[in-house]
Amino acid sequence: MSVIKHKSQRVGIFIDTQNIYHSAKNLYGAKVNFGQVVKDALDGRVLIRATAYVITTESGDEKSFFEALTKVGITTKTKNLQIFAGGSKKADWDVAMAIDAISLSPKLDAVILITGDGDFIPLVEYLKITQGCQVELVSFGKSTSSKLTEVVDDFIDLDKNPYKYLIGQSKRGKF
Repeated sequence: MSVIKHKSQRVGIFIDTQNIYHSAKNLYGAKVNFGQVVKDALDGRVLIRATAYVITTESGDEKSFFEALTKVGITTKTKNLQIFAGGSKKADWDVAMAIDAISLSPKLDAVILITGDGDFIPLVEYLKITQGCQVELVSFGKSTSSKLTEVVDDFIDLDKNPYKYLIGQSKRGKF
């Protein structure tokens, strides 16, 4: 992977919150320190916008989480959790996240996707080829599409140093 990172580079960060949240929960039984993830992904460059795509529930238990994201400079876009007859649930932000990345890309040198979802491969290819953006990926490698890691310019694997990016798990836990 060939990647250039310089201090004047304009960066947009797009966070597939559910994907990363569930990866951390399933792999480590812990929550994600999104502030640390964004800080390391940004690597001292110029942040144009960091957006987390999040789901709201009827109980509203996630309000403090949304406030914590805002406190570290991450804008949140919310969508209600859909519950279908039979109990199945859906909360998909992929299309909106892709549209936002494409819309903002003319103002960016680098796009950072925080997700492991292989559905974003066409977005990566479009941003690189059509918009000339460098595309970087941040996620837990154990739950990330290998094809997605192959098409990006850089990949930060959170599994390489989970203690740094997780909260709510003791060092004697599943690490």
